[in-house]
Amino acid sequence: MFEISFGEILLIGVVALVVLGPERLPTVARTLGALVGRAQRFVATVKADIQQQANLTGLNELRQDIEDAAQSFKGQLDSEVRGVREAMEQNGAELRALADEARAPVGEAVNAIHGGLQPDLLDPLPADVEAQAEAAPVKDENQLDLFDDLLPAKPAPQPADPPSLR
Repeated sequence: MFEISFGEILLIGVVALVVLGPERLPTVARTLGALVGRAQRFVATVKADIQQQANLTGLNELRQDIEDAAQSFKGQLDSEVRGVREAMEQNGAELRALADEARAPVGEAVNAIHGGLQPDLLDPLPADVEAQAEAAPVKDENQLDLFDDLLPAKPAPQPADPPSLR
């Protein structure tokens, strides 16, 4: 920092010894050393604070960049999901139309083969069979069901009143 050679420091020390005297020179040197140490610590603290503020500014910019990227990704993902939903709805409508078109020839073929005796082949599961399958799940008595208590309890059948003897 300062360009002071050893000879110059020695000359300053001799002048200080002559001016201050041998009694006060150690006290002044100690005080001067303490002041220089404080100045060095203050400079180091200021440097650390400046570095910390620079890092915080960089981190805030980085955080903002990440948030912007996340918002952009969310927008792209939402648009892709909308596109997939629209494609699924369009394909579903096409499939329903194809199923409706295929229903008539299949019905004619069934009538031609069976002579109209089995009209229920077009709908292999009647509505009441589907309702029964949904209402009464098959339960294996050898299987431990951990979720029995979560299902709504079915009321136990009430025994018929015994006939009275009167």
